[in-house]
Amino acid sequence: MWFRTQHSVLVLVLLVLAAPSRGQAAGQGLNLIQQENAKPGTTAWLISDPAKNHEIEGYASLTSVNRGDSISFYVNTSDAQYTVDIYRMGWYGGKGARLMASDRLPGVRQPNPVVNFQTHLVQCDWAKPFITHIPTNKSTEWVSGLYVAKLTAVPSGKQSYISFIVRDDTRTSDILYQSSVATNEAYNTWGGWSMYTQPPAYKVSFDRPDGGIGAPQIFSSTWEYSMIQFLEREGYDVSYSTDVDTHERGNTLLLHKALLVVGHDEYWSWQMRDNVENARNHKVSLGFFAADDAFWQVRYEPSTLTGALDRVLVCYRDPKLDPIYRDKSHRYLTTTAFRKPPVNRPEAAMVGVAYGGGYGESADIVITDAASWIFQGTGVKNGDHLKGLVGYEADALTKDSPPGTHAVAHSPYQINGKKMYSDMTVYTAPSGSTVLATGTMDWCWGLDSYPYKDRENPIAEQATRNILAKLVGQ
Repeated sequence: MWFRTQHSVLVLVLLVLAAPSRGQAAGQGLNLIQQENAKPGTTAWLISDPAKNHEIEGYASLTSVNRGDSISFYVNTSDAQYTVDIYRMGWYGGKGARLMASDRLPGVRQPNPVVNFQTHLVQCDWAKPFITHIPTNKSTEWVSGLYVAKLTAVPSGKQSYISFIVRDDTRTSDILYQSSVATNEAYNTWGGWSMYTQPPAYKVSFDRPDGGIGAPQIFSSTWEYSMIQFLEREGYDVSYSTDVDTHERGNTLLLHKALLVVGHDEYWSWQMRDNVENARNHKVSLGFFAADDAFWQVRYEPSTLTGALDRVLVCYRDPKLDPIYRDKSHRYLTTTAFRKPPVNRPEAAMVGVAYGGGYGESADIVITDAASWIFQGTGVKNGDHLKGLVGYEADALTKDSPPGTHAVAHSPYQINGKKMYSDMTVYTAPSGSTVLATGTMDWCWGLDSYPYKDRENPIAEQATRNILAKLVGQ
């Protein structure tokens, strides 16, 4: 599997659309997301002069921070000073973000990372962070969401991002959005190694900048960004977390009616898998608007420099290379494909479909059950195509798919001349929860005009509305 890296400057297409009252109960006021997106937005979050040669870069002490807690940001720059502007990403009338805080700080030249040349683990232990406390005095301030700290070096003007999630661990909401930070870290080449370099890293650290301009897969291929834009534009009642949070605090999944997995969520721990399946078994519905989900099993370890928990991601792929493989009592935690021995836990048993193959070109989704509730109100017919929404990796039904898993689209694509299929599926778990899988990574391109205006598709948008209504029980 490979990862499309687009670290170009984001271009936001400004569309002023009226947000419908989704997530708003009859006779009640606006939900937090609707209130938040009614506030003034700005396009100033966009980077105009990206730092492509490490002129300014940084990382956060946490992948997510709960409201009421603090998060530290470590910055390296050769400039005398830098500014930091923190934005919450959302719709905001099409502007894409709201400014939350600003500061100006002295520049710091940070030391080189510490490298383990056996595992190729690269870790930073930087000093003099700026610290942000997330207040809780108002429920309508610092609302759970995707945030970015935009760094601007002074006087050079070079810019980069640090992204993080703000959680709200006590709030119930219709939807919990899970951001796939582990997969991004597996592909992050900062410091010279990732899990895809040759030779590969067997361990990677969150304590280092992103290898581009600090804009991880949330932006770089925009699957997550497109879905976030759609959810906030439409006014859904949504909270945000990361896959690390699903690993650490699975009980919070039960506060929500549905969990969304979006884009490229390839790396899961055993605990993540347990927690998501437990939520499904307690009537939490699952929406996999993604492909190649839960393919590799990983473990989390603490930083060997700071001791901070779950800051190192471990994946050897070859089970015999993994030291835990020799431990019979813990062999099930071996970092290899979930579907292979000794894990023997195929992803299709949870998702409904499983990774079939990846390729560079997009193909069309082909509808095979136009009468499904998924396509209600779209006017589609069997055989109709949704242009360019299969790719660049795709999933299909397997023998491990749960009984009753039903395909509503069966879409051909080519890998090296071999014909393959992507399946969009749905099944009902014994608990009554609904599990939907688009079977394609590129579905979310149909929900927003960025990055490909010609992929935005009103049928995909209406189908997503239908799916979300079903997942949250409306």
